[in-house]
Amino acid sequence: MPSPIYPCLWFDGNAREAAELYCSLFGNSTITQDSGLVVNFEIEGKKIMGLNGGPMFKITPSISLYVTCESDAEIEKLWNGLSEGEFAMMPLDAYPWSPRYGWLVDKFGMTWQLTLGDLPVGQHKIIPSFLFVGSQYGNALKAVALYTKLFPGSKVQHLDIFGPDEQPQSGNLRFGQFSLDSESFAAMDGSGEHEFTFSEGVSLVVECEDQEEIDNYWNTLISDGGEESQCGWLKDRFGVSWQIIPKALNSLMSDPEKGQRVMQKLLTMRKLVISELEKA
Repeated sequence: MPSPIYPCLWFDGNAREAAELYCSLFGNSTITQDSGLVVNFEIEGKKIMGLNGGPMFKITPSISLYVTCESDAEIEKLWNGLSEGEFAMMPLDAYPWSPRYGWLVDKFGMTWQLTLGDLPVGQHKIIPSFLFVGSQYGNALKAVALYTKLFPGSKVQHLDIFGPDEQPQSGNLRFGQFSLDSESFAAMDGSGEHEFTFSEGVSLVVECEDQEEIDNYWNTLISDGGEESQCGWLKDRFGVSWQIIPKALNSLMSDPEKGQRVMQKLLTMRKLVISELEKA
């Protein structure tokens, strides 16, 4: 059975406020959990975790949420609702790749790409999109290759590569789409000067069925130039943050009697060990 993979957005105490805004703008949306620390919600059926982690990390445009809108009314509603009081990285307008497209930063710091078009069969309406800039520029194709090799049931759906006459971008990824364990993603290389890169502000959560699955993802990403962190977090060699966790973690931590002990044990770990969490 595929392991759920979904984005986690890092907030400074306002995860609930952000979740309420997003749920008010998108259909098929609901807040599914609010523990104070973690606010899980779904928008258009896409699971997202909001983490009230404090001021330590900031969301950057290196991972945005790419939304395919199917009408002018829909894209206008989302653009106006998300951009209130904030700014556009690319204004809502006609571009060569879309009759209407815009890239904005909302008031919580989350970045969104909105495009008007037909939703391809089998693709989710909202997908995380990687932007490789700065020292990571030119690594988009390598990342797509690593991720689709690592996760079972993965597939590269589309790669638009800059041609030999498009210097200096030639050979890099203009835009690509792929799936990991049936979850859709996009990736692109971004040339030019940028003051941001990947950070813990947006991470990807992988819910694993068992310890073997945790070990496989963790060991592969670390051995390929990644970096361990605490509590099941790691960075891969491109700087993308991942949370490799057991699917049962939420039920273990929500137990009113044992949850605090589980949390204390989790705080001592790097890679999570299910048997140790269960003993706690």
